[in-house]
Amino acid sequence: MVEIKTPEQIARMRAAGLVVAAIHEATRAAAVPGVTTKDLDEIAAKVIADHGAKPNFLGYGGFPASICTSVNDVVVHGIPDRVTVLKDGDIIAIDAGAIVDGWHGDAAFTTLVGTGHDPQLAELSRVTEESMWAGIAAFRKGNRLDDISHAIESYIRRQPRPASGKYGIVEGYGGHGIGSAMHMDPHLLNYVTKKRGRGIRLVPGLCLAIEPMVTLGTPHTHVLEDEWTVKSDDGSWSAHWEHTVALTEDGPLVLTAPDGGRAKLAEFGVTAAPDPLA
Repeated sequence: MVEIKTPEQIARMRAAGLVVAAIHEATRAAAVPGVTTKDLDEIAAKVIADHGAKPNFLGYGGFPASICTSVNDVVVHGIPDRVTVLKDGDIIAIDAGAIVDGWHGDAAFTTLVGTGHDPQLAELSRVTEESMWAGIAAFRKGNRLDDISHAIESYIRRQPRPASGKYGIVEGYGGHGIGSAMHMDPHLLNYVTKKRGRGIRLVPGLCLAIEPMVTLGTPHTHVLEDEWTVKSDDGSWSAHWEHTVALTEDGPLVLTAPDGGRAKLAEFGVTAAPDPLA
């Protein structure tokens, strides 16, 4: 079943989303050469506790940390540890979530470590992030779920090819409904398949985590023996961006963006809904 939220419930999700934004701010600043991914997890755990929130990743299906730290060819669900030390030139995606009063927020960002990175990594991250915003801009009353998928895919396909030859839109993984649980219906792919219809109609009260994952090569992945870490099959490096978004009567509100998504949505000609906590 698809959960439709009231304005009051969306306001609670906005509170959770602002905690996630604070996690992002703290971990982005700390993602420098010499730091371990466990260090980042501990920073995130402190931010969550300081805000009186709860981590929604920790213990989820047995996941052992408060955030996912996916470095280089790890696409998603990387487990923080003391062994993985960030190096100059790495790329890392940090996926974080929080619960406030039983309502969830979930978002991810990608950042480059240090200054010695391959220029195509910056472009990979930019393309992935912008495709996410294209998808968010398509999250409008009267559209269908596949309109979001199409917006994400078409943005990526329009970009100049990287030096590696292609962008791989990761298959099988995608966005999801979110609210009183972290993962809910509907599932949202980042591309349109012939096997899928137009998807559900988008209505006010629907909340989605919109999250493209893109590699510099194959769209195919495999899961390691830890049953969490997802790597690209060809070892190509990847980027992952995500925001939790609510559709309101006044348009989309990006619950995990500090400004509610106002600045980026304006670039797509879309006005963000008013912030219920402003």
